[in-house]
Amino acid sequence: MHRYFTDQRHEALRHQVREFAEKEVRPRVAEMEANRSVCHDLSRLIARQGWIGATVHRAYGGMGAGHVAKTLIIEELSRVSAAMGAMVQASQLGVAKIVHFGNEEQKKTWLPAIASGDCLPTIAVTEPQSGGHVLGMTSTAVRDGDDYVLNGRKVYVGNSHVGDLHGVVVRTGEGSTGLSAFLVESDRPGFRVGPQRPTMGLHGFSFGELFFDNCRIPAANLLGREGDGLSVAYSSSVLYGRPNLTAVSLGIHQAVLDETTAFCAERQRYGKPLADLGNIKLKLGRIQSRLLLSRLSAYHAVHLLDQGLPCDAELMNAKLVNVESALESARDAMDIHAACGLFTDRPVERFLRDAHHIFAPAGTSDIQLLRLGELALGRARGEWSSRLADLLRLEPSEWPEEGHDAPLDAPAPTGRAEDTTATVPGQRTGPGSPRSWFARPR
Repeated sequence: MHRYFTDQRHEALRHQVREFAEKEVRPRVAEMEANRSVCHDLSRLIARQGWIGATVHRAYGGMGAGHVAKTLIIEELSRVSAAMGAMVQASQLGVAKIVHFGNEEQKKTWLPAIASGDCLPTIAVTEPQSGGHVLGMTSTAVRDGDDYVLNGRKVYVGNSHVGDLHGVVVRTGEGSTGLSAFLVESDRPGFRVGPQRPTMGLHGFSFGELFFDNCRIPAANLLGREGDGLSVAYSSSVLYGRPNLTAVSLGIHQAVLDETTAFCAERQRYGKPLADLGNIKLKLGRIQSRLLLSRLSAYHAVHLLDQGLPCDAELMNAKLVNVESALESARDAMDIHAACGLFTDRPVERFLRDAHHIFAPAGTSDIQLLRLGELALGRARGEWSSRLADLLRLEPSEWPEEGHDAPLDAPAPTGRAEDTTATVPGQRTGPGSPRSWFARPR
C-alpha cells in the first residue's frame, strides 16, 4: 500500500494524468486566462481519455477504478489547470445520477458514451431565487401523455456550455416528495443555454444558466420514479460533489506549494535565497502542514467510499478542510510573493482566484460545519454513503490485474440499497466490453 491509500495502479494512473496535463493542458492555460471563454476542444480532448468514466463499471465501458482513482485524476489536472479539473469533476458529478438512479436502459444508453468521452453530462439543481435551498425551486415538469414538458431556469450549472446531457431536478408536485429528476439532451427543442458571463476565476470552464421553455422530453427520461428528485440532488452532491471539489482544491493547493517554493529558491534577498529567511520558512511550513492534512483527509474519505463504508462526515470534513486550507495557503503565497504576485506573469494570483470558486458549490464551509455540528449532537440525518453502499463499493472484478484486463464476462455488482426515504434502483449487469484503466481511447 502506497501513501494516502493508493497502490501501484493508482500511481501509474497519476503518472499518466500528470504527463497528459503537462503536455496538453499547461500550454493552453495562458490562452484560457486571456480569452476567459469556454475551452471546448480541450474539454473534449480530456473527455476522450476515458477519465470521466472513472467510477463507471467496466461492464458499461468505464474504468471501474473507483473514487480514489477519480480523486487523483481531478487533483493532477487541477494542479495544472483548476478550470480543467473543474470540468472533469462536473462531468463526473453528472455521472452519479445515472449510476445511482438510472434504469438498465438508461445505463446502457448513456454510460458507455460518457465513458468514451462522446457525451459530457451535467447536473442542474440550483435556481436564481432559491440558491442552496433545494426545496425552494419552482421549475416544473408536467406529464403530457408519454412526455413531460419542462419549464424554468437553472443557474451555476457546471459544464453548461459543453454539456450534452443535463440531469435536471424540477417540481412535479408539492413538498419534499414533489421533486423529480430528468435527463435532458442538449439538442431538445425548448432548451437553450444562457450567454457565458465573465467570472473571477476558472477561466476555460463554464458554469452558466440553462433555460427550459416548454421543453418536451419522453417519459423514459425520468430518473428513478417521480418524487426521487431530492434524493438524486442530495446523493449526487454528498457522494460526488463534495469529494470532487475537494480534489480540485487539493490540486490548487499542491500548485500553490510548488510555485511558492520555486519562487523562494530563485528570489534573492540580502545576498541569499528568500527561502533562507526564517519568516519565509515559517509560512512555507504552514502551507506544507495544511497540504499534508488536506491530502490525508481527501484520500481517506474516498478510500472509505471505495470500501462501501459510511463516510458522509469524512466527505464533509474533507471538503471543509481542503477548501479553507487552500484559500489560507494561497493567501500566504500571495504574502510571500508580495508585489510580484500581483502580476499575471506568475500564476499565484490565479490560484487564489480559482480557490475561491470551490468554496460555495456542494455547500459552503458553514454548511459543512452545520452538518458536522449535527453529527456531534447525535442529530445527523441518514447517510447517503450507507444507503448507496452497494453501488459505491469497488468490487474485486472492477480492479484489473496490473497489465491485464478483467475477463470479458466480469459481472457488474448487484443489489438494492437500503433506504426508507428514497428509491434507489439496483445496479444490474449491462453489455459492453470491459476496459483496462489504460486502454487507449478510440
